[in-house]
Amino acid sequence: MKILHNATVVFVILIIALIIIPLPPFFLDFMFILSISISLIILLTTMFIGGPLEFSIFPSMLLITTLFRLALNISSTRLILSNEGQAGQIIKTFGSFVLGGNPIVGFIVFIIILIVQFIVITKGAERIAEVSARFTLDAMPGKQMAIDADLSSGIINEQEAKKRRVIIQREAEFYGAMDGATKLVKGDAIAAILIAVINIIAGSIIGIVQSDMTFSEVLYVYSIATVGDGLVSQIPALMISTATGMIVTRAASENNLNEDVKRQFLSQPNVLIISGMAIAMMCLIPGAPVFQIAFLGILLAVLGYILMKTSTVQKQQEESDELNEMIRKEQDEVSYYRNIDNVYDLLGVDPIEMEFGYSLLPLVDENSGGNFIDRIIIFRKQFALDMGIIVPTVRLRDNGLINPNQYLIKIKGEEVARGEILVDYYLALDPGNSTGTIEGIDTIEPAYDIPGKWIRESEREMAEIYGYTVIDPLSVMVTHMSEVIKKHIYELVSRQDIQAILKNVAKRNQAVVDDVIPGIVSLSDLQKIVTNLLREGIPVRDMEGILETLGDYGSNINDTDMLTEYVRQKLKRTITRKYTDGNNIKVITLDQELENTILNSIKKNEYGTYLAIEPSIVEGIVKNLTAQMEKVKELIQQPVILTSPIVRIYFKRLMDQFLPNLTVLSFNEIDTNIQIQAIGIVQIEALQ
Repeated sequence: MKILHNATVVFVILIIALIIIPLPPFFLDFMFILSISISLIILLTTMFIGGPLEFSIFPSMLLITTLFRLALNISSTRLILSNEGQAGQIIKTFGSFVLGGNPIVGFIVFIIILIVQFIVITKGAERIAEVSARFTLDAMPGKQMAIDADLSSGIINEQEAKKRRVIIQREAEFYGAMDGATKLVKGDAIAAILIAVINIIAGSIIGIVQSDMTFSEVLYVYSIATVGDGLVSQIPALMISTATGMIVTRAASENNLNEDVKRQFLSQPNVLIISGMAIAMMCLIPGAPVFQIAFLGILLAVLGYILMKTSTVQKQQEESDELNEMIRKEQDEVSYYRNIDNVYDLLGVDPIEMEFGYSLLPLVDENSGGNFIDRIIIFRKQFALDMGIIVPTVRLRDNGLINPNQYLIKIKGEEVARGEILVDYYLALDPGNSTGTIEGIDTIEPAYDIPGKWIRESEREMAEIYGYTVIDPLSVMVTHMSEVIKKHIYELVSRQDIQAILKNVAKRNQAVVDDVIPGIVSLSDLQKIVTNLLREGIPVRDMEGILETLGDYGSNINDTDMLTEYVRQKLKRTITRKYTDGNNIKVITLDQELENTILNSIKKNEYGTYLAIEPSIVEGIVKNLTAQMEKVKELIQQPVILTSPIVRIYFKRLMDQFLPNLTVLSFNEIDTNIQIQAIGIVQIEALQ
């Protein structure tokens, strides 16, 4: 049993032994048959796999089989030279079959086989492996950036990102190994030629000197031995070389070779018909073999006609099924809405809806292989971990009234965003350090409004080599959807969602829930506070800490906006992690006189507090702040405005109508171990 578990090790040791130990003809025949069998298994395996990584041991197998053939060549040469050309039945059979009674013609045929093996198959496989290795290694940085982009946008989780990185690493290692392993095939072909020369020359000399055979007999015997020995080694080598070229050209395939040929080669019946007619025209050439040409031409034309009829019938059947299904749905719909109670189901609105043009349906429909729903599930999980809120169900619909390549995103029944993608293309984005230019269809990436180009699959690797970030169309759509949800999540939080969150908190800390809700803070007020936090992108995962803060201050403060400020200070570690880079944060501050102006402009009424500032002053603040942000845009991508705690909320409200995505923090929201670096200041003097 232990030998079976270590069969590969035993086999390699046996190969090394074959080089040294003389073999009897019977055992050598068995080894040649085993070599041919192994090579055939490897060739067929490369044809049935869906991708090169499914046969990742191929480089090692290439080394073992090459060493095995060389060991057999050495053993057979030893027998040929020492046993008057008799090296077993396999060699004799193959040699006699190819020579066909004429040593010169047979030897020429053998030489042609060696040339085809060495120059065409081996040389081509070596070049393919070399180019594949170079392009795969050059494309690695772009692929890594695409994975990082998907991970940062929440499209995939850390486990999926890790899995993709492992696949990329394995691809690089595989093609790198193949680049080196193909040199073995080339060396094997050269060795076969040298061994054949040695067998025929040295064998002839030995036969003439040591035996009583005539020169023609010696030439015949050793020609059979040489050709036979060359064939039984080169046939496996030919299969291995073919397998080498096969496996390194399967990168763009998803099925086995048989399925790909059947699906793609026979997908155009009109091509077969035209080819058949063109071949049949060759019958008009004087002296042409009419029967063979006519047979093949008619065969292709008939095959194309049958495939075309089959395709037409299948298409008509699909259209008929779609029409019947549509009629059935309409009949069911009329019957359903006869009951007036069912009409009430139409009055509600879905929190999130996405509508798609018909060209995008294959990306969404699971029956067509689309995994859009799976991506939504992954995003929902990641968003819950990041923000502490569950994204509601996304309703998916088809819409025949919009552009076939467009999709709409609706929040509570109203459109908030739309985008357009090309299904058969990839979106290439220039991160700013690309080393070349690519041709494509100019577009704007919908999630971040970044200029990009739609490129074809054939141009993808070159774009990645140039440093572009290449994104598939489904990821473009999912990223856009996720950014829209992040922006509008505060609108989607209902009291029912808050109630569900409280039930989850109660499983861990029932006391804090009972103490705060509803005695100190009502459910509706808690909803407003959570909404305030989410509107500015503050995670609410620490709901226990939020409730404790509300319990501390809620008895004396009834203003939900002010309670939100206290909660933000409680969540300062979360806020610090979100907006700082290491132990440092670069900010724009407000001049003390400007803060005093804001504080003096605060007014109160029965509905709460508000700012009463002259429009000219507001305009000056906006202009001055915009100028400061323009100065520091090269230092920080997302400017942070830092104010005193009491001013923060009023300044944020004031700027929301002009700069809605502005980040405004207070000193109490930054952790004490963070170094604050002021790189700009908004001064009241600049407003005069």
